[in-house]
Amino acid sequence: MQKYRDDERVKAYVDDINSMHKVVLETKNEASLLKMAENLKQNNIPYYLWTEQPENIPTCLATVPVVRSDLGDALKKCSLM
Repeated sequence: MQKYRDDERVKAYVDDINSMHKVVLETKNEASLLKMAENLKQNNIPYYLWTEQPENIPTCLATVPVVRSDLGDALKKCSLM
């Protein structure tokens, strides 16, 4: 969230600390994680993709706080953990 600290959604999220809600989703493999990142990019949803070093392997991503209806189909192939 630090990367997008000036985004209005992030500001609203951290201002209401008692209502913070997080959802953890799972993808099948690296290819599906990268596809999910591409979907977020196409839907103009800011995100950060973590890449493990020194292996250079994408391992997870996080979006700015966003309501589900704004995600569209960007994360529809993920399962809830």
